Amino acid sequence: MDIFLTNNLTNKKEQFVPKNHKNIGMYVCGPTVYDDPHIGNARPLVIFDILFRLLKNTFSKVTYVRNITDIDDKIIKSSQEQKISTSELTEKITSNFLDDCKFLNCENPSHQPKATEHIDLMIEMINQLLKKGFAYEKNKHVYFEVKKFSDYGKLSNKKLEDLIAGSRVEISDNKKNSEDFVLWKPSIKDEPSWDSPWGKGRPGWHLECSAMSKKFLGNEFDIHGGGIDLIFPHHENEIAQSRCANDSKIFAKYWVHNAFITMSNEKMAKSQGNILKIKDFKSKMSGQVLRLALMSAHYKQPLDWNDKLINDCQNTLDKWYRVYSQDIKSVQVTDEIIKPLYEDLNTPGYIANLHKLYEGANKGKDKELFVSACKFIGLFNENNEQWENHKKNNALISEEEINTKIDLRNKARADKDYKEADRIRDELFDKGVLIEDKDGKTLWKFK
Repeated sequence: MDIFLTNNLTNKKEQFVPKNHKNIGMYVCGPTVYDDPHIGNARPLVIFDILFRLLKNTFSKVTYVRNITDIDDKIIKSSQEQKISTSELTEKITSNFLDDCKFLNCENPSHQPKATEHIDLMIEMINQLLKKGFAYEKNKHVYFEVKKFSDYGKLSNKKLEDLIAGSRVEISDNKKNSEDFVLWKPSIKDEPSWDSPWGKGRPGWHLECSAMSKKFLGNEFDIHGGGIDLIFPHHENEIAQSRCANDSKIFAKYWVHNAFITMSNEKMAKSQGNILKIKDFKSKMSGQVLRLALMSAHYKQPLDWNDKLINDCQNTLDKWYRVYSQDIKSVQVTDEIIKPLYEDLNTPGYIANLHKLYEGANKGKDKELFVSACKFIGLFNENNEQWENHKKNNALISEEEINTKIDLRNKARADKDYKEADRIRDELFDKGVLIEDKDGKTLWKFK
């Protein structure tokens, strides 16, 4: 079955036709490790993990590269504020990031290169750009001269002057033109630095991805992904410097971007003060709840994050876990079920198929297919006991207290004080406990 993706380079949905059917190349911009990842960062992790799984289901080999930016102005600033070295900061945040990926049940990419391990390749690319006349040096700074690349702005679908007007352009006397972007800059004082033909310094952020993608995927590859906020200037600049350095007609053939996560319809961002970090959810729920929530809207649409979304996903998974068992064998998931994912990663459509499969599985029909379809998108990675423990650990009441409350409720019912009985039932519900009166007994479970 053919895969279709929305390609932001052409601004339309296209059939995915790889350069080489025997090895698909996909590069996705990973984290800048200056602070722990938040829910907004988690969306591309899950979306491109699903695309990775879909591609592997369709092609014999997929090379998925997701970088780690471990040198950047934000990293230097954060390390100075925390009074620790940049390496200490980046090692800690990288470790936390990888733990978050595991929590969300994301598969490991084929390669996770770090920027600091590829400085030599970046210097080599800068030399190529200088040699070919696309870059210039001044006062130990090296800049890419944007006007030399005629296709600049094609990804953003905007003219150069519009892009400049709508962005925060770095002001510098070293530039020929305001739109030119940095490839190399000198480091000051105790900042991290590397030797180069232009003196001790460090690479520009945009250059890092160009060098690492070239190493692992070549001059041209199939898919480049990331958040929609990276289209300009990051991805636009990647295209410019890569094509000019490599003498290539294209850089990546398909550009796929996920939309923002919002809270009360405002973009989740540090400047808004509405950041929710992934680690903050770890003691409260299973990572599967977040994973299902992150795929509940189409990746091209904003996803509004709220308590109702989380509760709905928690309840859905709780229902689905009632038919799950580790003993259920996996079977091949049919193309008919996967079809929504082939149509531009339509995850809401796929979830709708899961709901239909659950209805059958709940009646004892095709349980294997239902479980396999859930696992296909990274669900059911915990057994039933682990799932129940999440609920138990998050309940705001102990089992001893529950039994005491039930005894008090039974006494109230015996005394025909139904108002008090209802109050106790509601109190238990608020603390994460569901009760059911059956055959003269009161049964309970964590909701």
